[in-house]
Amino acid sequence: MAAVEPSALPETCCPPAPATLWLGAGHAIYRGGSLRLGPHSGSVHCLAVGVDADFTVTDSTGQYRTRSALIAPRWVHHVDAHDGQMLFCYLDAGSHRAAGCRAMVTGQDQKIGLTHDRESALIDLAREADPDPWLILDAAGPDGRSDIDTRVQAAISALRADPGNTRAAACFASSAHLSTSRFLHLFSEHAETSFRRYRLWARMAHVGKAVSKGLDLTTASTEAGFASPSHFSDAFRRMCGLSASALFSAGARIVILDDI
Repeated sequence: MAAVEPSALPETCCPPAPATLWLGAGHAIYRGGSLRLGPHSGSVHCLAVGVDADFTVTDSTGQYRTRSALIAPRWVHHVDAHDGQMLFCYLDAGSHRAAGCRAMVTGQDQKIGLTHDRESALIDLAREADPDPWLILDAAGPDGRSDIDTRVQAAISALRADPGNTRAAACFASSAHLSTSRFLHLFSEHAETSFRRYRLWARMAHVGKAVSKGLDLTTASTEAGFASPSHFSDAFRRMCGLSASALFSAGARIVILDDI
């Protein structure tokens, strides 16, 4: 994957829009300021799009200047938006959109693929005063047929439905009539992330939903299954590149989609 030369200046002066986080079953979207993220590794696929201009993404293989990039789960990276607005689409395999998104990105078989086929459409949608999240998801990765193993899909559905449950992987394996090692391998293969990281993703989504209903972070994180506020805080920073309090203090509103 060749590095892209930096562009000179932002192409537009898009006025800042209110930061919004949309949460749904198997996907999430953030549109807003760059938030000055630190290095982190997500639990699911993340499509990053520079709304105002190119951004820089850095990982262990190098540094790339681009307008859109698809970052694989569990891959440490750093996104520098140079103070521009960003669009982040988080897609897990259970949403049926991850495969469609990968197919629309150059170098989709790599940990970081550059340039989404519908980059321009995504930018236009993100610049709207009140973007339609479903149109953004359709542009990012058309919904399609799921090839996920039914036993893995059952585990995904259970984790989404009750993220606070501490049921061990061995219990899920037993329900699927598999050894624990075979279940964990099958889960990673079909969910494209580890069982532990998917559970973390489901718990984070639950926290966001609870906060949108007025719960404080401490109560919401405990309800979601985090052992302590510090456990939640550390996990959020590692997964998202900033603290949860920083996200919400920036004024981001949370919108729950119908299917969560």
